[in-house]
Amino acid sequence: MEEKKEEREKMQLKEYFGFKEVLTYFFRKKDPSRPRNFNLRMMHGINKISILVFLIALTVMIIRAINR
Repeated sequence: MEEKKEEREKMQLKEYFGFKEVLTYFFRKKDPSRPRNFNLRMMHGINKISILVFLIALTVMIIRAINR
């Protein structure tokens, strides 16, 4: 019973610190069944930029906190 609880907690930690979704968002193959729309392309472009800026800011904050 304890082993299952520990495994479940480890899996939850993996989900919290997993960046698979973020990384695969940048490196997806183009899906031919998806609609091609200028507004949709711009929205995804802005999303990618905002994710990058967030990750850069998070990295800077962590580095500053470590250097104090």
